[in-house]
Amino acid sequence: MELTVWRTFVTVCRLGSLSAAAIELNHTQSAVSRQIAGLERQLGVRLVERHARGVRPTPAGEVFRHHAQATLNEADRAVRAIRDVRDGTFDRPLAVGATPSLAAGIVPEAIRGLLDRAGAIRWNLLPGLSTQLHNRVIAGDLDIAVVTDAPPGLPHDPRIERRFLGLDDMVVALPVGHPQAARGPVHIHTLADQTWVEDNDGSAALLRQHAARAGVNARIDLTAADLAGKMALVATGHAIALIPGVLTSALRTGITTMPLVDPPTRGIYAITPRRHPHPCITPLLDQLATAFASVRPAHAPHQPTEKDAPSAALTFNDSVTETPRA
Repeated sequence: MELTVWRTFVTVCRLGSLSAAAIELNHTQSAVSRQIAGLERQLGVRLVERHARGVRPTPAGEVFRHHAQATLNEADRAVRAIRDVRDGTFDRPLAVGATPSLAAGIVPEAIRGLLDRAGAIRWNLLPGLSTQLHNRVIAGDLDIAVVTDAPPGLPHDPRIERRFLGLDDMVVALPVGHPQAARGPVHIHTLADQTWVEDNDGSAALLRQHAARAGVNARIDLTAADLAGKMALVATGHAIALIPGVLTSALRTGITTMPLVDPPTRGIYAITPRRHPHPCITPLLDQLATAFASVRPAHAPHQPTEKDAPSAALTFNDSVTETPRA
């Protein structure tokens, strides 16, 4: 089967239209139709079906589309790798992904360290949630992503190499001037009557779990669209929030933090594709480990090591100490 035909099929599925696919691929609509029909004959199953607004993949077509897209991504990477070898250069920009809280602090710091040691490197930083970043690493859109094992957790995928960077203690963010500000580690039950704000379901679940273990309820009365909105509501005195400890050094003015007794934690990981790694990955991993160690809150009881990582015998979804993908 020719990859050109696979690309045509994937394009038809993405656009939901034979005519739109023909325009994008610079083919005639009849040529696109013939390619799809020929692919269906080879596979012995219908791949697309018509509906009022165009076409969509059948259940069999959706299964094939998933694998076809992965194959095309790998083929594109192979072509890029050959061109790099042929030209004797490796000028592809380093594509780095990170969750919002990690993109606000340790990842830029690590890249700064990489540039100081390796010289000028073209790079991009793309924030996202852990699951999204994981999928983009698999698709070949990212060379590395710094993610967390927070709910819903990180899947175990043989195509991904994963390096544990450490555990991140969650802390409470409060507006400056809050009565609890500047206090040492406190129990969550002392904050049970406060108004909390959260920005995603995983974060809210973590806070409720932590409060439940102390025998209290946490009043999550406000919801923010994202981490920036969550921090804005804290800074303006509307609520307090549970946030990652690594975010402490990057907080906006008007916010202070307070440690919790027996705080919830989340594992921080760098994930990379096992095949065709970017040559800057190894030195960047070292810089990430250094950057994480430098921002770990002073109140943290210990510097985490690999033994602190969640057990491989458990799925990440089974953990009750994981934190939101903030």
